[in-house]
Amino acid sequence: MSDTILEKNKGCDCAKNGKNSCTMSRRQFLLASGATTFTVMVTMNAGTPQAKEVPAMVATYPRKFIAKLSELKQDEPVDFNYPDEDSFSESLLVKLGQESGGGVGPIKDVVAFNYTCTHQGGPLQETYKAETKSLGPCPLHLSTYDLTRHGILISGQAYQSLPQILLEVDGDDVYAVGVFGLIYGRYDNLKG
Repeated sequence: MSDTILEKNKGCDCAKNGKNSCTMSRRQFLLASGATTFTVMVTMNAGTPQAKEVPAMVATYPRKFIAKLSELKQDEPVDFNYPDEDSFSESLLVKLGQESGGGVGPIKDVVAFNYTCTHQGGPLQETYKAETKSLGPCPLHLSTYDLTRHGILISGQAYQSLPQILLEVDGDDVYAVGVFGLIYGRYDNLKG
């Protein structure tokens, strides 16, 4: 029976060299697979054009007057819409009385944030807590945000910080000049 099998493989040297001579050694396998991998990689990348330089897209937000710095009272939010009057643009400006991330003014305590919860768009109006300098909890899933630390999540289901409205002070005037973070319900902050 083994003679019959050997006769079928006449093109192979197995019949002459013994029963295990057709198997590939570990060294032969590694050399063959390495050569194959090298050949494939070289032919795949040969002649591939280099990536072109693409200029960064920079959004230009409107500069909007919000309030007079001298008229702001500590822990009394001022409501406004930014960057437009469309959905989810309601925001608050508040003087916290302590230095805060992204704050402006003499002690960097004036900050502004979007009023929409980043989890599922719950309304955060009327949820500012002066004692903890926080916004929330959201009526939908109890997300609460720390306004002294760039609107970072304190607790709840949200996984992103509140979008922070970037502020600029010109004399006694406070202006909104941009948004740090994506406003809920939008793919682009400037396209309501």
